[in-house]
Amino acid sequence: MSEVDMSLARPLLEGVSDTGAGGLKLSVQPLRGMVTLRADLSEASVAAAVKAAVGSDMPGVRKATDTALWMSPDELMLLMPYGEAADAVAVLTEKLSGVHHLAVDVSDARTLFRLEGSAAREVLAKGAPVDLARDKFAVGDLRRTRISHVAAAFWQSGDGPDVFEILCFRSYAKYLWEWLEESSREGSMPGVL
Repeated sequence: MSEVDMSLARPLLEGVSDTGAGGLKLSVQPLRGMVTLRADLSEASVAAAVKAAVGSDMPGVRKATDTALWMSPDELMLLMPYGEAADAVAVLTEKLSGVHHLAVDVSDARTLFRLEGSAAREVLAKGAPVDLARDKFAVGDLRRTRISHVAAAFWQSGDGPDVFEILCFRSYAKYLWEWLEESSREGSMPGVL
């Protein structure tokens, strides 16, 4: 593993903390290593490289594993501890030598939130054009879409039916945090909160 000076890692959102409005918990997640991989996802060599880099099988279309997110027909987002992103890029580059691909460490470009609680689906549904009914969106399901006006991806975590991870560009993190916080306030969804 590469040595990383964590003091150089920029804070995700200075001055914000977890909130528990309306029975929901919204939190900024610790820094994570993130690698964008662009390649032909149907190739066996790509699946083998992903397995070698992060230990995960390939996610299905619009699916998420603990360490691999399907972002588009030719793109994955790979998640790992913050200090391991450079090593993951090196492994992918080595394993995909001669295969058309792009692997880039984007750890400092994105922010990860966690929204959990019985009304989490309703909060997300207020801003994302996605059917979030329990029988339509389950553990491991992922959508790359918009929440409010912000390009984002979110998936239902394996931690439970009311736990969602939300990924957005760091430059929009404060806006999205405030939108999620406001959208989860008591009274913002009559009959739900």
